[in-house]
Amino acid sequence: MKYMLIMRADDEALATMVNADFDEVMGTVGRYNDEMIRAGVLVAAEGLDSAADGVVVDYSTEPPLVTDGPYGETKELFGGFYILNVASKEEAVEWAKRSPMTGAGFKTEIRRITSIDEFPQDNEWIRKERTWREATGQL
Repeated sequence: MKYMLIMRADDEALATMVNADFDEVMGTVGRYNDEMIRAGVLVAAEGLDSAADGVVVDYSTEPPLVTDGPYGETKELFGGFYILNVASKEEAVEWAKRSPMTGAGFKTEIRRITSIDEFPQDNEWIRKERTWREATGQL
C-alpha cells in the first residue's frame, strides 16, 4: 500500500529552519531518505517552495479568484511530502516517527493513497486513466 507523509509546520517552526545550517539539515534529511531507500519503501519525496511564491485558486466565485501568497490565516503550511510503499498504516507511522524534522510546530499527516483498482472498472474515465497509467509505466 502507498501512503503519503505530508510534512507540515507552523510559522514558528519554519522560522527555526531559516537559521539552521543548510549542510547539517541536508545531511540529517539525506540519511533519513537513504534509510528509506535502502529499506525499499521510498517511492517519491519532494519539498515545496515558499508559500510566499504560491497562489491559491478559490472556486467559491465565478470566475475562480486567484490570490497570491503568503496565506494570511494559515496556521500550518504543507512543506513537502514523502510517498512510501509499505505493508500497513502502522509501518507508515513508524517511518514518520523517525523523521528528522521534529520539534514544536512540526507535524506529519499520514494518508493512504487510493489505487485505481478501488474504483469501478467499467467507468469510461477509469478505463482512460488505466490506459494512460499503463502507457506511462505507472501500472
